Amino acid sequence: MLRIITLNLNGIRAALSKGFPRWLARQRADVVCMQELKAQEADLADLAPVPRGYHGHYHCCSTKKGYSGVALYSRTKPENVICGFGSPEFDPEGRFLRADYGALSVVSVYLPSGSSSEERQRAKFRFLEEFMPVLEKLIASGRELVLCGDWNIAHREIDLKNWRSNRKNSGFLPEERAWLTDVFDKVGWVDVFRRVDPRPGQYTWWSNRGQAWAKNVGWRIDYQIATPGIAARAKKVAIYKDKRFSDHAPLTIDYDASL
Repeated sequence: MLRIITLNLNGIRAALSKGFPRWLARQRADVVCMQELKAQEADLADLAPVPRGYHGHYHCCSTKKGYSGVALYSRTKPENVICGFGSPEFDPEGRFLRADYGALSVVSVYLPSGSSSEERQRAKFRFLEEFMPVLEKLIASGRELVLCGDWNIAHREIDLKNWRSNRKNSGFLPEERAWLTDVFDKVGWVDVFRRVDPRPGQYTWWSNRGQAWAKNVGWRIDYQIATPGIAARAKKVAIYKDKRFSDHAPLTIDYDASL
């Protein structure tokens, strides 16, 4: 069995203080992908030592402190690690970290949010435009890949509670949803969670405003998106909500595979 976990930490310092390492130690994960570290690599050696038995890799934001950044822990040492996908604009923000294990690659990816301003929404659209050819190239490589992370897009109406009132908001805009539909239907990637669990009410992010968490008024924006071969071997999915380490919840998927 291959167990992969992904979580947007919304700051590694905050997640550490909320007990994330203790929870993670009990999960027996083979690969752990994390996003939004909000820390510099120079801080991480003291701040977040790699858990015992794991190899750790980071791709932090080099342009702004306390912003973005992705990480990947794995029990098996990667044969190759790649930071970035070749974007002069977005690679410095620390949004893409790939680890290769034999014929399988796992990627921790963090797509931009456009909710803070019109400028950031324009940047998000630029990211989507740049990232589509990368997704096409990856799937054409013949490798099995699992892309884990916060994609900041709820794909369908089933993927957020208040879909009617969010149709003009970042994360559920028609253009964003159509882009993700193309990722699945045209390029051929698979939304692994939805392949296993078609139920409504399954979310990975809740606003800190109001009673969103208590009332499960959430969005499913964290994904494991995979090539068809490895996606077909997914056996079990879980969103952990017993304790909060972040405004996101960990997404765990077990595959009938190994590194």
